Amino acid sequence: MQKRTLLRTLRNYVAALAVIATASALVFAITFTESNLLWTAFLTGVLVAAILAEAVRASRSEWLLMRRSAQLAAVKSKLERETLLRKHAEQKNATDRPRLQLMDVSLSTMVALFDAKGLCHYHNRAFHDWLGMRPEQVDGHHIREILGPKVSTEIATAVRQSLDGQEVHYERTQAMQGGALYHLSITHVPQYDEAGKVTGFYFLADDITGRSDLLPMQSTPGAQPATTNEALAGQELYIDVFSEQLTGQKDAGKRIIAAIEHGEFRLFCQLIAPLPLDSGRAEHYEILVRLQEEEEGLLPPGAFFPLAERHGLMPYLDRWVIQHVLAWSAGHSRKGSMFFVNLAPATLGDPEFPEFLRSILQEYDAAAGSLCFEVTDAELAQRGENAAEFIRQVRTCGCRVALSGFGRDNVSFDRIRGFQVDFIKIDGSLILGLLRDPVNLAKVSSIDRVAKKIGVRTVAELVESDELISKLGELGIDYAQGFGISRPRALEEQGD
Repeated sequence: MQKRTLLRTLRNYVAALAVIATASALVFAITFTESNLLWTAFLTGVLVAAILAEAVRASRSEWLLMRRSAQLAAVKSKLERETLLRKHAEQKNATDRPRLQLMDVSLSTMVALFDAKGLCHYHNRAFHDWLGMRPEQVDGHHIREILGPKVSTEIATAVRQSLDGQEVHYERTQAMQGGALYHLSITHVPQYDEAGKVTGFYFLADDITGRSDLLPMQSTPGAQPATTNEALAGQELYIDVFSEQLTGQKDAGKRIIAAIEHGEFRLFCQLIAPLPLDSGRAEHYEILVRLQEEEEGLLPPGAFFPLAERHGLMPYLDRWVIQHVLAWSAGHSRKGSMFFVNLAPATLGDPEFPEFLRSILQEYDAAAGSLCFEVTDAELAQRGENAAEFIRQVRTCGCRVALSGFGRDNVSFDRIRGFQVDFIKIDGSLILGLLRDPVNLAKVSSIDRVAKKIGVRTVAELVESDELISKLGELGIDYAQGFGISRPRALEEQGD
């Protein structure tokens, strides 16, 4: 490198000396040739050629210098941009770290990333906790090893669709080891590389276990439902295991009561939006309950509902929910809005509940019409007399009634004859397949048509996309609820 620099420097001096020598030679020649015109013209031409050659060389050197300067400036600018981008990336990483920690540690949604070969490249704590596995048993392992051959076979079609670039939504009831029963809303979201090629998919699962989902049911084509005795045996085993984990002892009744009394349960709400979305009508909310765990975690309802049911504490929890909803609504103006509250079967048959309801409404000076109690279609079929008396009593108090899970097993309006309900909530199993299954479309359309004739409003459950919202609006469905409308939020975060 030093030799090249020295040669370039010497070359400049040599060129200058050559021009001077040529000029000297010209002067000398003119002097000794007695101003011979021929010699003068020749030597002048040589001098001009030498000067032009030097000028061209100097011009080229200047051009190279400018080019090198421009390249240096471009490199410097690129370096500055990369430095700036690096700083921004570091700042964004610092900003995103709490969010990533939220997903990894605190997010209740179960998240895993599988590549096109089915190998797991990422998962959060909720995912491996749900499976009862250690992180090293999940990372890098095949989906069949993680979920088991039976489940992998049942969801194989959904996996193929997601690897074909489709976003897939479905529900399933999953029995885990130890008898734990989960009702899950599952979404597969394709992952793309920079060229737009599908390289894998994200597996997202939310626990939407409800009181009517405590026993397993057939939710996937080809899946065989467990017998009632097997399901109950598994559930009893799960309750025993969970009781010990939660309290350290077999009898967890006192622990559940303490959790209620000490405010360890938290209320969430999910928006029930009128259709069309810009109609300007009042919005309603479904109340959800979660149990606060250590380290700011939240136990899903599928974990503590069976435990509370077994110890006969659901009526106690239901009353706590109603009291806190009314206490919150007393300080927040929600004109025309209703709060939909799911009640346990034990509460439906509690003869003292109507009197409690009257007294609590009077205590908070609350409008009875702001409460809407949900009775499942299954409960109406199994406990017709108790459900009928409950509906009559709460309507006497001025509250509303919604029939939820309608159409899950079959569409039958015979059961609601003689029952006065204000809303029919169409089961999400019909709504999820509405756009691709003409049978589901026909069922939903007929439910809404009959409901309109008897003066009952309809609510679509598990609405996940804008396309569904648009289609439901075309069918005339009155309200929609689901992640496509709004995700659940803590009740205390709801503004006026």
